[in-house]
Amino acid sequence: MRRETAALYLATIACYADMYLTQPVLPELSREFGVAPAQAGLTVSAVVLAIAAASTLYGALSDALGRRRVMVASAALLVVPTLACAFAPSFRALLALRALQGAFIPGVTAVSVAYAGDRWPPDRLTRVVAGIMGAAVAGGLLGRVMAGPVTAAFGWRATFLVGAAVTAVAAAGLARELGPAPARQPLALHRAWAGVMGHLREPRLLGAFLIGASLFFGWMGLFTFLPYHLTSGRYRLPTALVSSVYLVYTAGVVASPMAGRLAQRFPPRAVMAAGLAAGACGAALTLAGPLPVVLAGLVVFVGGAYTAQAVAPSFVNASARVAKGGANALYLSFYYVGGTLGSSLPGLAWQRWRWPGVVVICFAALAAALAADGLLCGRPLRALRPQNASSKAR
Repeated sequence: MRRETAALYLATIACYADMYLTQPVLPELSREFGVAPAQAGLTVSAVVLAIAAASTLYGALSDALGRRRVMVASAALLVVPTLACAFAPSFRALLALRALQGAFIPGVTAVSVAYAGDRWPPDRLTRVVAGIMGAAVAGGLLGRVMAGPVTAAFGWRATFLVGAAVTAVAAAGLARELGPAPARQPLALHRAWAGVMGHLREPRLLGAFLIGASLFFGWMGLFTFLPYHLTSGRYRLPTALVSSVYLVYTAGVVASPMAGRLAQRFPPRAVMAAGLAAGACGAALTLAGPLPVVLAGLVVFVGGAYTAQAVAPSFVNASARVAKGGANALYLSFYYVGGTLGSSLPGLAWQRWRWPGVVVICFAALAAALAADGLLCGRPLRALRPQNASSKAR
């Protein structure tokens, strides 16, 4: 099943690379289209908002139509707006195409964990899911790192040509390598949707959803406003050097598979709590004055955050007894809503208290995630009524 996992990982990398293609080239977009930096940033937030809005829908669709069908179709359709972005005639057109990318991305990312839950036994699932999370980190890093040199050599439009090519290869890999679904009767779409909404009444799952939202809130808060901190009078780092600081993301590539192995030896809640606590400590370290200590804090933060993030989706999958695709998609919706808020609310703290304000609000988000882990994720699952269980099995 190595080729199957490789296809899953490549598709994850392609989707997350497509998501962040414009982040390093925002100044180029400002110059070409004559828009302010805040407007140029909408090319990232449009994708994130569309992902948050569409994720839950794909969960229900995958429960009703099958995971493989939804993933292959979504990856293939994602090629179209990615390629079209390279030929966008206006900024509004680019925004619309970026939102369309975001509408197709969760057809892969929101369904992949549920697909893995169908295909791998519990003793291997956590490791596979951790690999998917590591691929997500690698994809985000690839999108940011690749876009810079490609833009310098050929212009920003060429980055979308490269992204479309990678996505097409990934879609072909999914079509070729994904295995058949387990023998089961698919849910009717309305029952699949009812199952999705039912997850919100399960304290154990709601706690995991809140962990995802809080995690990405803290992540986006720190890394969105980090450049302002590093280019301020305290450090005065040039923009090129600030961009290289994002290489601390590689700590997530290392932490994710390690977290998968740890979750096979220790309770997943304990691994998530350890990751959240480490992330909070790393955020606090960035308050230190010396730049090497700040960078060390960022590495600890990334490693801790991805330790928790690598385990949370498999915890959701194991805790959801029905409509698993919907449960994983709902987690992703919470995750991206948290990220959307994290990219804006800490900015208010920056305006008033500068970097300490950003760190405090992000630290509070991680503390809220720890509280959700301790107070909600340990609650026993509610008993299914026999008639509900039988109706959903049909």
